[in-house]
Amino acid sequence: MENSQSLLEKIEYLRNKMTKVALRKGFTSNESISLSQELDHLLNTYEKSKNNKNRL
Repeated sequence: MENSQSLLEKIEYLRNKMTKVALRKGFTSNESISLSQELDHLLNTYEKSKNNKNRL
């Protein structure tokens, strides 16, 4: 599993990329939606890893 720092870096990169694409192509473009879904997946992964660390 990826470490928290690596996940945060990917999240920040995708967030910036998604914003640029959404402003250029529209918030409902296929590319914006795809990036949003990928970002959601990373955010969920990050939250799960955070919760697992708190349980220990």
